[in-house]
Amino acid sequence: MPPIRVALVGAGQRGHHVYGAWALRHPDRLRIVAVVDPDPRRLQLVGELHDIPPARRFPTLPDDPGAVDGWIVAGPDRSHRDTALAAIGTGLPVLLEKPIAHTAAACVEVVDAAAHAGVLLQVALVLRETPFFRTVSEVVGSGELGDVVDVMHRENVAAWHMAHSFVRGSWSRSEASTPMVVQKACHDFDIVSWVTGRRFERLGSYGSLTHFRPEEAPAGATARCTDPCPVADCPFDARAIYLDQSVTGWPVHVITDDITASGRLAALQTGPYGRCVYTAGSDVVDHQVTAGELDGGATFSVTLHGHAPDEARTMRYEGTRATLRGRFGPRSEIEVIDHRTGRRRTVRIPPAQGGHGGGDDATVAGFVEAVARGAGPEASTGASVLEGHLAAFAAEAARVGGTSVAMGTFRETVGASP
Repeated sequence: MPPIRVALVGAGQRGHHVYGAWALRHPDRLRIVAVVDPDPRRLQLVGELHDIPPARRFPTLPDDPGAVDGWIVAGPDRSHRDTALAAIGTGLPVLLEKPIAHTAAACVEVVDAAAHAGVLLQVALVLRETPFFRTVSEVVGSGELGDVVDVMHRENVAAWHMAHSFVRGSWSRSEASTPMVVQKACHDFDIVSWVTGRRFERLGSYGSLTHFRPEEAPAGATARCTDPCPVADCPFDARAIYLDQSVTGWPVHVITDDITASGRLAALQTGPYGRCVYTAGSDVVDHQVTAGELDGGATFSVTLHGHAPDEARTMRYEGTRATLRGRFGPRSEIEVIDHRTGRRRTVRIPPAQGGHGGGDDATVAGFVEAVARGAGPEASTGASVLEGHLAAFAAEAARVGGTSVAMGTFRETVGASP
């Protein structure tokens, strides 16, 4: 079977370094034959890597990308709605980077458009595809825990990652991106609903930006870490994050295409990633907790914060017969504790390769397989992942409004099914 041919929209971190890299490793299964990006340097780089002729390197979305079998949409969050709708309009399968769109109503619009057109829409909520979370789902689904009565997920964002993405980077300003609870924790809301098989009933949410503010800056802190800043023990020092020559992948390749020592230093001296985190101008939360009820009466909480020592999700699923405790990240582990005997069982997690605990590779492979076999709309994950997105947007509405949100009313407001 020949490789499927796709048009790639967005040649940045996810488009170039995840989807594009997978295609280069598996040229017999996936070929990128057209690329769309407003940055001419990215167009040239990705075009040359994938042998894309100049005529199929587009600065804006073309009416006709040429002979393709599908689309991969990986541009900025706020471009997802328009790009996804255009791609769906061609009648071809779409792999869409999360979030689906930048508002809850737009998410519903995209999912509905794919359903009405009979188009495969696969949303890259990659954690579902990891061996870790598939194992969690299998344990909960087996009934070993009994009835699930409470779920707790913690999204512990490493301090340096918080500084990179949400203070200095693409999601640092609310008017130009999506809320942090949507960008990061839509995974967690999705997993809670997917694993338990339940929808969200009502929720409240609380959080704020408390640390990355000018008044919190250490004495003597300069506008840029390269000025040089005299604060020796700052955990957000850009020099420590980006100048280590042993690190050549993410996040370094986000700040510059020139990852030589001089290229990195120049990027920090002139670009956004060298700014002091306390005066960079971020206005998004650095911690937020959401809690509420699922249908059937079980309770849940999702905590998100950017002050962790390393990147890891931790969770508990409390059942009437046993408890599952898990850690996803460095030193991943799953343990089930029986309530009657106290016996602790360590659950084997199948090995994984690739980013996001194997989720990135599995997501692309799944899309390629679906397109290759001509999967119809019944294979679409668009509708199934909408619930987690809606809960994340509802959480932000609850936080901003200082009120509890009834999900039935929220769904009706944004045009989703009750």
